Amino acid sequence: MSALFRLTSRAVALQRSAALNQAAALRLCRSIKTSPKKDETVAAPATVTTEDFANPNPKNWISYGFDYKSEAEDRKSTKSTFFFAVTLCLVWGTFYWSYLPDTKLRDWAQREGFLELRRREEAGVDLISPNYVDPDKIVLPSDEDLGQTEIII
Repeated sequence: MSALFRLTSRAVALQRSAALNQAAALRLCRSIKTSPKKDETVAAPATVTTEDFANPNPKNWISYGFDYKSEAEDRKSTKSTFFFAVTLCLVWGTFYWSYLPDTKLRDWAQREGFLELRRREEAGVDLISPNYVDPDKIVLPSDEDLGQTEIII
């Protein structure tokens, strides 16, 4: 019985040491950084000259593509372009388009159809007349003209 107790205590000790080794390895892996550290670079403070004040363009300015020489003109052109494109075209254009009158008279045709259906229901007449087209105006081919043509009804 004591041998079994010793064996299990050794197994537990091995599991604990394996878990500690694995935790230490994870800590080492987590401390590896692939980006350069900011503290390692040494930058000497640049002295400000009168030329820096004469050139108001910042060094890291990226143009939006409207003006490559002046940041103020570039920003102004960008803002005005987006104002006209978004506000005037998208917002007001959508508003105008949605409130246009019914040029193809779809709403009128649907209302007239419903009124005609109601009138025919109240009068007790067929909803669609079987003689919608005058039978005298329909010209059908004769049996000789049809020949062996299959007619599907």
